[in-house]
Amino acid sequence: MSESLKYSVLITAYKEPNTIGKAIDAFACQMDPEQSELIVVCPDKETTDVVLERAKVYPFVRHVQDPQQGKPAALNIGMKEVRGTMVFLSDGDVFVADDSLAPMLEILEDDKVGAVTAHPISTSSRKTMLGYWSHLLTDAIHSMRQKRNQTKDFLILSGYYFGYKPSLICKIPEDALSEDAVISHMLFDEGYEVRYCENAEVYVKYPTTYKDWLIQKVRSAGGYQQDYIRHSKHNMRSPLIEAISGTWLAISYPKNPIEFIWTLMLFAARVHLWFLVFLNVRVFKKPLSTLWKRVETTK
Repeated sequence: MSESLKYSVLITAYKEPNTIGKAIDAFACQMDPEQSELIVVCPDKETTDVVLERAKVYPFVRHVQDPQQGKPAALNIGMKEVRGTMVFLSDGDVFVADDSLAPMLEILEDDKVGAVTAHPISTSSRKTMLGYWSHLLTDAIHSMRQKRNQTKDFLILSGYYFGYKPSLICKIPEDALSEDAVISHMLFDEGYEVRYCENAEVYVKYPTTYKDWLIQKVRSAGGYQQDYIRHSKHNMRSPLIEAISGTWLAISYPKNPIEFIWTLMLFAARVHLWFLVFLNVRVFKKPLSTLWKRVETTK
């Protein structure tokens, strides 16, 4: 293997030619080309073509072919290629703030810290029901991460943008529905801190249809019902935990009557979601290839 670098950025993407360029640019403008690299793992020609064009502008950018066996497999392939002593993971359909990398690096350089997560910001309009839901949920998670970060309690990484030390975890289970949750649990169980960098923002477009919302949430919430997370003493997501910890915050979040109605509809949607998770993950034990479906409206 070539000489190691200070850090690597690893982006996974699939059929995202319209967003991958912005995702690369947002990182590239703040990276040190002498100490870092940016790797994009993707399978399709359209996205690959954009990556190769960016590589002409940024010599530290390169493409790694994805055999299209799921995101965990793509991450494992990418992790075999990285040369950084720290690695930052993100997706091809989001983009980070242009001042987000330095504060993440500073936190992760601490020997006690195994991973650090960024602060997702919804770019969806709060004036629609699904957009409002995205703001409520991201703000609720932000508040939770702030509190847990202050006390250095366990917290979950955000799959949209987080960093960790690859020497601590070289491979993740390839059936994992929520790779961010798996990595969070693995590192914390080994005695490493998982920290929150609220100054490092990542901008996310959330689903605009209920069908896409369910597809995305069944997969991500379903990850917490897989055995290696469900039985963890640190598991932070379940219907009961959600009801106990999130009800008051949700009720107090609306600014007007229509948002209050949307909040009540979100309660019903979460019941629907957890019922589908129970059926698909616990009862029928559907594989990742079935549960991980492309969500078109986030592109």
